[in-house]
Amino acid sequence: MRRSISIAIALFTTLIACLRARADVGIVLNESLDTSVARITGSGHSAVYLSRICPASPVKLRLCGPDENGSVISNYTTLGEDQPFEWNIVPLSLYLYGVASPQDRPLFSSPKIKAVLEDQYRESVLRDYCASQPCQTSRNAEWREMVSAASERTLYILIVSTTVEQDRELIAKFNSLPNLNHFNAATRNCADFARSIVNTYFPHAVHREHLNDFGVTSPKAIARSFAHFARRSPNADYRVVHIPQLPGTIKRSKECRDGTEQLYRSKKLLVPMALFAWHALPLAAGSYLLTGRFNPQREFEQHATSQESAIRYQLEAAPTASTSDARELRAAYRQDRADVLGNAQTWAAFHEQFDSIVDESVREGLLPSRDSLDHVFKSLSERGRPYRDNRGALWLEVQENGVTSQVGLSPSDMFAPGSDRVLAYQMILAHVDSVLKSPPRRRESISEFREMWSLLERAHDANRISLAVKR
Repeated sequence: MRRSISIAIALFTTLIACLRARADVGIVLNESLDTSVARITGSGHSAVYLSRICPASPVKLRLCGPDENGSVISNYTTLGEDQPFEWNIVPLSLYLYGVASPQDRPLFSSPKIKAVLEDQYRESVLRDYCASQPCQTSRNAEWREMVSAASERTLYILIVSTTVEQDRELIAKFNSLPNLNHFNAATRNCADFARSIVNTYFPHAVHREHLNDFGVTSPKAIARSFAHFARRSPNADYRVVHIPQLPGTIKRSKECRDGTEQLYRSKKLLVPMALFAWHALPLAAGSYLLTGRFNPQREFEQHATSQESAIRYQLEAAPTASTSDARELRAAYRQDRADVLGNAQTWAAFHEQFDSIVDESVREGLLPSRDSLDHVFKSLSERGRPYRDNRGALWLEVQENGVTSQVGLSPSDMFAPGSDRVLAYQMILAHVDSVLKSPPRRRESISEFREMWSLLERAHDANRISLAVKR
């Protein structure tokens, strides 16, 4: 069991270790939830990642300690707290997964699991800022969006390095200004807020796209302009981190779009435009095709590590002749990409091995059928009640045929005493199955997946030994 826990810790600290290796600022591009106004705009959401700045409180900043992982700061239409704050800042792991330590994140997400994480955050962190009944109970209070964002969205973080002097200046600026909400969808939205922070570090690095967004700042536009700035800065250590939405029963997020892209791609808007504003369609389409295209997944694939970005920069500056140095750089570039993204052969090999494990699990009665993997998370969500134990660990109590079982929801707890090993094994199988079926945009990195695969092998071997003992 100790080895399983160590695997879990390695799995969920991979991302954090990458992010906290140096001092950085990054634009967080959150995919669209496809709800409310976002169904029309498809705009998504912007936030800012700060690797060396942590919350002194949800509304005050300080420098991080040596073992802290940075934070995310953002504003919303209304946070719904007792005072009309413009912004909140939360630790990175809480923002991404709703837990203090990344190794404690749940293996899958559901509305009920996210609600438990939100309540824990409200009770432990927001207690002094969220005492009113509306703040505590309203599902529309947007402080909830800053808890376990990866439960409901895929995220990209575009990152460049900073200095401690720049971080201190930002802390002094934000701690001295009133934190009072003046949100305006047209002139002071989440993208404007992120733009102002990044431009504090690097003046004029991020800007609006007046033509493509019709005068409104969009999350995708500032990500695009920030990427252009970073690519032109060879000493920026530019890289992009991809955090896929957790598998589970929450509706999958959609790629975010700016204004002309939404008009160009969305059928629900294309027909009304064709009927009532047909003369504007060529202009919108031309603007998008010429200046508005930006694919965050491709940006991640091309800049997954700072080393990869540095190699790309050297390749672009190298002579076009096929020299040995250029060949070595291209080989190093391909290897760096494969280390993060994998390749077709690697993923195909995992598919083949997984099919064998699933077939064996069905024969041994650990899984009802191959197709049942598609329903594991839904079944657990419907039959289960998530809760926190006396240590704060996240568990699921499951009722089936009058029998109550418990299973730990994080890899660090799913093999703890009292956790149902068959349910834990089925959760791991369903998680791996979801990753292997997903397109690259919704798939975790190959390094994260290898750690999950090691966990699967350990769980598979443990269940086989258990079955052999019973026989």
